[in-house]
Amino acid sequence: MFSCVECGERVPDGRKALGIDTCTTCGEANARKVKHTIAPMHKSNYMVFTNMEDLKGINNKGGLIK
Repeated sequence: MFSCVECGERVPDGRKALGIDTCTTCGEANARKVKHTIAPMHKSNYMVFTNMEDLKGINNKGGLIK
């Protein structure tokens, strides 16, 4: 077992083998900090956006408007 890099709690070696260096509690808190949305593109596929500024005006027929 090793210690979590954020809180120092003991973590099973299986998480370290997966490349995860935090406990489940700290990992859950870190995952909730990341926000994203999925938007359909006009006559295309779905895209993942993490920056909401990129999403503004993306599906306008006249082109990208910001």
